[in-house]
Amino acid sequence: MSGMPEISVKSAFAGMTRVIPVVFKAACPDCRARLELSASALRLAIGASSRTTFYSFTCPECGAAVRKPAGERIVELLTGGGVRTLRLHPTV
Repeated sequence: MSGMPEISVKSAFAGMTRVIPVVFKAACPDCRARLELSASALRLAIGASSRTTFYSFTCPECGAAVRKPAGERIVELLTGGGVRTLRLHPTV
């Protein structure tokens, strides 16, 4: 025995009562609303090229379906933040 007190998982995480949700900032091109969206409000589609890689959401203000291109950094941020991702397969 190392003399270290035993700590249970329950006591180690006792102070952690909630997880802060990730919020993404976006803008609607139709109504120009500035939005804060949760990961569940966004969808990411990763295609074979930059032209076919995009994220999308429905504007909560005006209901418009919004689709915007997603470069490497955006893909990294969205996937890291828990956004649901669809990998598109190239057509033959």
